[in-house]
Amino acid sequence: GILGLPMLRNGKTVDPRDKASQKVWQIETAMGSAIEIFEGAGAVRVPMSRFAPIKKTSDLLDVRSDNYVLTDDFRVVANPERKLGRCIIQLDDTYKFVDDLEARFPHGAPSLVGCERLAISGDVKFGSNVTVQGSVSITNNGPSQALIADNTILNEDVVF
Repeated sequence: GILGLPMLRNGKTVDPRDKASQKVWQIETAMGSAIEIFEGAGAVRVPMSRFAPIKKTSDLLDVRSDNYVLTDDFRVVANPERKLGRCIIQLDDTYKFVDDLEARFPHGAPSLVGCERLAISGDVKFGSNVTVQGSVSITNNGPSQALIADNTILNEDVVF
């Protein structure tokens, strides 16, 4: 009953929020490598339009925005109203965990359907009904949380 898949060693800490916590190894297998053990198996290329992988909170923010829509049959698909390529979202470690992201976007994701790139550095909280257009960098260099007010349209860089 053993498939003989190659093992991967992934270094982590016991508490991902504390880099000084006990270091551990997560041992896992890559299921994609299972193709090697089945004779005659092949791969199927699935275009990005068929799925929205979520590996980081920046991916989650993208999918929660209006860049994607939920269909009547409960599929999450790219919003046909978006005329740009995939939105590039860069968040610093302030947004690394889902609860950190949600605390800074308490009213949900801003409208990103007209956004090419969004980069956020520092602690910034978003009000409701915020729209981001074009390429925007938001930087908070201060010690306290900055606020993007309700109903703001962002179309240029912002520094607090």
